[in-house]
Amino acid sequence: MNLKEIMNWRYTTKSFDPSKKISEENLIQIKNLLRMSPSSTNLQPWHFVIAGTEEGKARVAKGTQGFFAFNEAKVLKASHVVLFCSRTSADEEYMKHVLATEDQDGRYPNEEVKQMMHGGRNTFADIHKYDLKDLAHWMEKQVYLNIGNFLLGVAALGIDAAPMEGIDMKALDEEFGLREKGFTVVTAVSIGYRAEDDFNTTDKTPKSRLPESEIITMI
Repeated sequence: MNLKEIMNWRYTTKSFDPSKKISEENLIQIKNLLRMSPSSTNLQPWHFVIAGTEEGKARVAKGTQGFFAFNEAKVLKASHVVLFCSRTSADEEYMKHVLATEDQDGRYPNEEVKQMMHGGRNTFADIHKYDLKDLAHWMEKQVYLNIGNFLLGVAALGIDAAPMEGIDMKALDEEFGLREKGFTVVTAVSIGYRAEDDFNTTDKTPKSRLPESEIITMI
């Protein structure tokens, strides 16, 4: 894998070819990308809604009405759209659920190590809940870690993507009953394959990044 080539190839797709669909094999890999992303203390404070049917994409497109209409075609013409959702709380019941899943997967050699991890994870959550008072934001940052991992991963599969914060998140929360389930939409990412007339492809609109000498300090 040549990361430089992949990063130069990928871009925020502005126009998708609606005739091209992501294969079931690649969908399996995409789901694994979402599940296997890193998160602080392995909290995994996320949920994903993947719309691949015309009906499903139409429901997601309810979040692109009015002011956000400029993103409607990116939803409807894409092969699939992924809603990235963050937890709104991480109570003790959820913490025990994560711990039990880890234990079942064989992460802990003994009960002492298991309880140390449980205490440490709760300590970090409490710091953000009580001291920094940014627990929701902290969990949202874990979702953004997932999004970055996702964008690189789908590009490695030769799949185009368009991350979109320009959506009506409240409308989508309501459409999918997310708040009642303890989640809220953070971002939508459309995935599929670029249309030939997309003006934003890197051969038509070259990428621009600040120089390495400006952004990297080697010590």
